[in-house]
Amino acid sequence: MRVAPLDLPGLLLIEPTRHGDARGFLSEVWSRRALAAAGLDADFVQDNHAVSGPRHVLRGLHFQRPPHAQGKLVRVARGAVLDVVVDLRQGSPTYGRHAAIELSAANWLQIWIPRGFAHGYLTLEADTEVLYKADAYYEPAADAGILWSDPALGIAWPVADPILSERDRAAPRLAEIPPPFPPGSW
Repeated sequence: MRVAPLDLPGLLLIEPTRHGDARGFLSEVWSRRALAAAGLDADFVQDNHAVSGPRHVLRGLHFQRPPHAQGKLVRVARGAVLDVVVDLRQGSPTYGRHAAIELSAANWLQIWIPRGFAHGYLTLEADTEVLYKADAYYEPAADAGILWSDPALGIAWPVADPILSERDRAAPRLAEIPPPFPPGSW
């Protein structure tokens, strides 16, 4: 398993090793010991599995406010997504900046998203399945989001008119909300 930091502090790109032959492959996608050695020591409490039928479904940009913030380990089991995270940590030198990476069943990459980031993804293929582990339980009262197309974020989504939920279509711009992760909460 290879682990590499991304441009935004705290984000990690993880490439699990695949051991395969003519029958298929086996891959250890999570190892507490291996990832703790790389600086990721999370206590996961919930696994989520999302299926998007059509291509160009956009989910996000979502986060949970403290004290219910979640760290997430995200991977794609089928299909492909453009995975995007936005730094919402007040006082961070990268506040408001984003990172985007393609995750797919073919490239087998995973991303660790620590608490303090908004997260979203755009499906690049039909019938895409996204799996992620969370280190805090879902808490509806803490659930929040920012507008996927906020021009201040500068995200170069490859599609201008994605398939959105009403919630995501109506989300506020980053400048319209108080910084959701004050110092000490991340």
